[in-house]
Amino acid sequence: MYRILIADDEGLMLESLKTMILGQYSDCCELETAKTGRAVIEKTESFHPDIVFLDIQMPGINGIQAMKEIRKSNSTALFYIISAYDKFDYAKEAIDLGVEKYLTKPISRKTVLATVEEAMQKVDHNRALRSSQLQIQEKLEIIVPVVEQSIITNLLFQTEMQDVGYYLQLLDISESYGSILIAQFGTEYDNGKLVSPVRMSVQAQDFYPEFRTLVKDSLNCLVGPVMSNRIVLLIPHQNEQVSYEDRIRIVENARQLASQLEEQLNARFRIGIGRVHKMEDIQLSYREALRSLNNSKSHVIHIDDLQSGGVYEQEFPEETERRLFRFLESGNTAAMLAELNLFFDWMVQHYPDDRGNICLKVLEYIIQAEKIAFESGTVNYNFSDRKEYLATAVSFNDYESLWRWFAEKMAAACDTIHDYRESQSNSVVKKAQNYIRENYSHDISLDDVSRAVNISPYYFSKVFKEESGENFIEYLTRVRVEKAKELLQNPDLSIKMISSMCGYSDPNYFSRLFKKQTDMTPREYRMSLQG
Repeated sequence: MYRILIADDEGLMLESLKTMILGQYSDCCELETAKTGRAVIEKTESFHPDIVFLDIQMPGINGIQAMKEIRKSNSTALFYIISAYDKFDYAKEAIDLGVEKYLTKPISRKTVLATVEEAMQKVDHNRALRSSQLQIQEKLEIIVPVVEQSIITNLLFQTEMQDVGYYLQLLDISESYGSILIAQFGTEYDNGKLVSPVRMSVQAQDFYPEFRTLVKDSLNCLVGPVMSNRIVLLIPHQNEQVSYEDRIRIVENARQLASQLEEQLNARFRIGIGRVHKMEDIQLSYREALRSLNNSKSHVIHIDDLQSGGVYEQEFPEETERRLFRFLESGNTAAMLAELNLFFDWMVQHYPDDRGNICLKVLEYIIQAEKIAFESGTVNYNFSDRKEYLATAVSFNDYESLWRWFAEKMAAACDTIHDYRESQSNSVVKKAQNYIRENYSHDISLDDVSRAVNISPYYFSKVFKEESGENFIEYLTRVRVEKAKELLQNPDLSIKMISSMCGYSDPNYFSRLFKKQTDMTPREYRMSLQG
């Protein structure tokens, strides 16, 4: 049904319009009338019209004023101005208010009905658009939490970013830094700690949607999944440096959130807060937030408020160490060795006489590097593999020899990771290329190929480009054009047939693409074969 409101101070005009419209559309519309600007405003508040025919010249509040007031509470109504005056100023102001049409009296029945028909079509379009938007919003309400949980899970528990960058773009997150808040829940406090029976995790699944809503209303953050009796929150930051005032504000917001959660959910809450780190190092903030909870009885605690130690000495090259292992995990041997050289030089410069601790640090790094290689699936583990490491490390008489052995072991671990990943990538690309060559005649997409090689479309696209030097579409097009060249040698096959056999349903598009690749149309290419 369409709700139509007619406002005109002339009774005859009002009845005439009403009769015309109901005579044609009585089965699909509800119609109300008003004779003053005030009456039309009041009627709109209760009737909620889809279409409004409004006379500009009415006693008291005129049509333009009435329209401004109605727009405050009804942004979807379609307005059609009726006036006996063809005044430019009125028309301009009406257009500025989003009026659909300016109708000058007298108005013929044909014009009235055509205008109503046009208005109904616009209402249908707007309703369909609104319905589509609501469906999209409904889907986003389902998808966005899943994407946020995937981002947090990947950042915290996987060594590679992989799809995280893509997901962050989906959520329109451009910040390069972040901090972690851990919301821990339980049934009651015991000496400052939360008691969390097993059933609490099950209960959390029920209150999670409301928890998410409350958190989103308080903080600009991503909400992770329920993990035991904890939920991880990720707050994006533009910069790594956070002032004292900003830290206090974060803690205060967290205190208010904890109180609100306890008031509205059947649970008790504590919140631990980590420092701001780069997104790729967000595990550090997670560990800090966890340490905040474990080393304090406060309901809300920031890592910088802890009086205990657990931090590096002031001059320790923490960033160098972090970059070193990040390069190692990605198999970038040259970049890893550059950071390793900086770190080794720092040790020798700061502790030239502490050979024992330098050797211990060398052994610690080598063992950690080999552990990373083992966890990456690149090497096997044997208990006695490192039996000579300690004796070798302390046997060197100079730092240069120790450095060479250190670099050799670290490079070996990094090389195995690089070689393994390269072989994996090559294997994926080779499989993908075989799939494309076998299925080029079908309507295949990036999703189809990535599914065939069992990795995500985003990561597949990245790997394929890196390893083959061209993207998926470029490779598919090249394969199809090469096949088309072969088929064009057969004069019994029409251009249309060849187009279809090469995976193109539109021969015109095929011809344009073929010419773009070869500087000749398929017909010209065929003629060139004939000499």
